[in-house]
Amino acid sequence: MKIVFFGSAHFAVAALEALIKSSHELVCVVTQPDKKKGRHLHVAGTDVKSTAVAAGLKTFQPEDIKSKESVNFLRKLEAELFVIVAYGQVFSQEVLDIPKIMPVNIHASLLPRYRGAAPINWAIINAEKKTGISIIYVSLKVDSGPVILQKEIKIEENDSAISLEEKLRDLGAELLMEALRMIGSRSYRLLEQDEDKVILAPKLKKEDGLIDWSGSAADIHNQIRGVLPWPGAFTCYRGKILKIFQADVLPIFPNHKPAAGEVVRADKHEIIVACGRGFLNLKELQLEAGKRMSGQNFIIGHKLKVGDILE
Repeated sequence: MKIVFFGSAHFAVAALEALIKSSHELVCVVTQPDKKKGRHLHVAGTDVKSTAVAAGLKTFQPEDIKSKESVNFLRKLEAELFVIVAYGQVFSQEVLDIPKIMPVNIHASLLPRYRGAAPINWAIINAEKKTGISIIYVSLKVDSGPVILQKEIKIEENDSAISLEEKLRDLGAELLMEALRMIGSRSYRLLEQDEDKVILAPKLKKEDGLIDWSGSAADIHNQIRGVLPWPGAFTCYRGKILKIFQADVLPIFPNHKPAAGEVVRADKHEIIVACGRGFLNLKELQLEAGKRMSGQNFIIGHKLKVGDILE
């Protein structure tokens, strides 16, 4: 089939690579315009563009995918399918009507649960035990189209949003190829989503990383894992931002009735902080303007002590 691929984020690269290796004809790769990145603000393309260029594919980088120029360009490609993965722009019905067969999307959740920009993050934050990939027919309302194919995976206790994204990225590429085989043979079915079971997964905000120590240790642990890589979980220590990248839950800690956020142990072995319910052993931290380090190394380089309060 003749396919136009739309994608920008790193999550989309595995699907693009699978299409490149397949027998399908990739007539164009559409991705976001180049932007300034990094400390020195050098102009760079998306990960998807880098992959497409390396494979010798035609690329298209419109500022507005809904513009008249974009519509005319896409129509001339005469594609049978649009494959859309973490592209980053909202489509018009005019664009969605262009492919001869249909537009399809890879979404990193078990729709209708976790519609939106951050499904992986919110699944972890909300203590879900499973998530998955949905291949859907794209409709105008975001992530609401009928499901073509779906597969679930378990969320492991030590999964972060970063590690879970890696698993779902590979699963998404695998499931896309299966869905394309079904579409090509006309053996697919479209299953409408149950609107009564919708859960939203909006884009994360900076404040979603702020730790409220009055919460349970389990909830804070899920937050720490779920807000990676951005905004990251953070608290305040002696007037500076303290980021926490990894922690373990301790249901109890002997002989203490501390305040939420109070450091109850700080030695070369552990940094343990009290929560509203339970305790957290802080394993990996970074103080504002400092280096990311283990809890043991943090103790060596800073004067954190028992009785200090994280806020």
